Amino acid sequence: MSDQQQSSPEALLRRLEWTVLRRLDGLLQGDYRTLWRGAGLDLADLREYQHGDDVRHIDWNVTARLQQPHVRQFTEDRELTAWFLLDLTGSVDFGSNDRTKLAVSEGFVAVLARLLTRHGNRVGALLYGQHGPQRPIALLPAGVGRRHVLGLIASMRQRPAPQAGRGTVLADLLRAGETIIKRRSLVFVVSDFISAPGWEDALGRLARRHEVLAVRLYDPLELKLPDVGLVTIEDAESGEQVLVDTQEPGFRERFEKLAAGHEDALRQSLARAGVDALELATDDDLMAALLRFVALRRQRLRAPAGHRMPASLRHAATSVAP
Repeated sequence: MSDQQQSSPEALLRRLEWTVLRRLDGLLQGDYRTLWRGAGLDLADLREYQHGDDVRHIDWNVTARLQQPHVRQFTEDRELTAWFLLDLTGSVDFGSNDRTKLAVSEGFVAVLARLLTRHGNRVGALLYGQHGPQRPIALLPAGVGRRHVLGLIASMRQRPAPQAGRGTVLADLLRAGETIIKRRSLVFVVSDFISAPGWEDALGRLARRHEVLAVRLYDPLELKLPDVGLVTIEDAESGEQVLVDTQEPGFRERFEKLAAGHEDALRQSLARAGVDALELATDDDLMAALLRFVALRRQRLRAPAGHRMPASLRHAATSVAP
């Protein structure tokens, strides 16, 4: 277990406030409003569709009645609600060094939640894999304040022991988000996306109603195996074990080819769902990851209506322009 996960929620949040949020304040010079602009919206008016408008804003009822495409116009709401859809299933416990994917998720969520709530915004969460098979998804209603963020961190740690044979069905979490999140919000889907197939359609539907960012967690060992001889690999979710010889170049080559194919398929799925993606590795620096998030937000807010951003900003610039 990492030092981050061993520390109490209070100790973790205090450390992140001093080491990460203070640095972020200095780089952004307090200009946080532009990061959230455009996510909290209220319907203001209707007008005829024009070339370049976001097709997601077409009002189909009015369009059918008037026989002319019309789009909904929105005004910004100063108060934003953000939701974290958190995958806490067995595979996020993996980490090849001293940090697991869960630890990376926890740090990112803690900083973003505190960043949002201290500027008066509300955050809520759906936690998948928290209470076992009888109640796999738990709800933390949207709230404000530092105490609420501490409760979110504590909730992420209330997990049962992994149950062999129960795989992840990420579509269940996304469908729960569709049902529970009524008002247009900023939604972070934080997962390693190791799941049964079928989640892409649910993610696409969620993205049509909300502004969605897929935060993809991974470990470098999932992409490339080192030459360390005979090792036992265990599936964190099914419990299945297999002995492999990493000294065999052919095996490593096949593994890397399969991993690369999975990466391409995942990125294509995220792009088809129409969501932006931020990739976080277990060897990532949290500050650098947050700066990639800032770069992604600024590119998104500068983009014209209907423009689709790249599916991944893994190699985006890690500096913030004033």
